Amino acid sequence: MLARIRKSIEDKDQGFTLIELLVVMIIIGILAAIAIPVFLSQRAKARETSAKSDVSVIGKELAAYYVDGTGALTAAGNQTSGWTLAGGTPSVTVASGKLSPGNKVLVSTITSPTTYCVIVKSGFAADGSGTSTDAAWRFNQDGIAKSETC
Repeated sequence: MLARIRKSIEDKDQGFTLIELLVVMIIIGILAAIAIPVFLSQRAKARETSAKSDVSVIGKELAAYYVDGTGALTAAGNQTSGWTLAGGTPSVTVASGKLSPGNKVLVSTITSPTTYCVIVKSGFAADGSGTSTDAAWRFNQDGIAKSETC
């Protein structure tokens, strides 16, 4: 009797059935269908956050300038050249820095310490060219907001 049981155990095929393999493939497919859209939206969120961060830095530099400075300024820049705050006659650079890859300063209206607006948008080519469908962030005298208009 023991010999017969031992022989059946030794002769038994060891492996997965087709049903087991199909169930595992279906489970992996369901997990991938859930995870892929979540990961794709993370890239857009990261670009948006980088634009918000860049406009915040420019706004803080603006506020720092107007502690002692006066007069109108202009802000300009893209990823390859960075950003600059310039003003005065003759025009001098008051502050400058780097922009995150794909970000661009779209609008800059800085007339006084109480009236200013800077807009940074992400999703451009690395040199700042092309068009973008990403959201833009505005920094004005009221603070930071998601907007493409001053």
